[in-house]
Amino acid sequence: MNPSTVLRLISTPDTADANASEDYFLAPEKLITGNPKQTLWMHYTDPTRQYVVGLWRSEPGKWRVRYTEEEYCRMLEGVSVITDEAGHAVTVRAGDEFVVPRGFVGTWEVVETSTKRFVIYEKTPG
Repeated sequence: MNPSTVLRLISTPDTADANASEDYFLAPEKLITGNPKQTLWMHYTDPTRQYVVGLWRSEPGKWRVRYTEEEYCRMLEGVSVITDEAGHAVTVRAGDEFVVPRGFVGTWEVVETSTKRFVIYEKTPG
């Protein structure tokens, strides 16, 4: 069987391999408040690298965002506030599901340490 056609089980934060995680901090020019440590667990990337699935966790803080990708999210824990350029804010909590469309510009504020499952599609230029 071709490995690319095999169903893959996706881990949860409790079963995610700590060794497969990547910790990082945001670029200073993006920060508004705090300096949150963020952790990323990549669970799947297709051969084109346009479609990715994983988990993301962040400590409290606020920063600027500019999306070039489409992103589906399911909040697993915590509270975050996502605000667009016009000042419209949406508070997301554990259990909430939402989509951030390509072209979204605004801020992301983690009020309580947050973990989300994400699915990203990045359209290739041209």
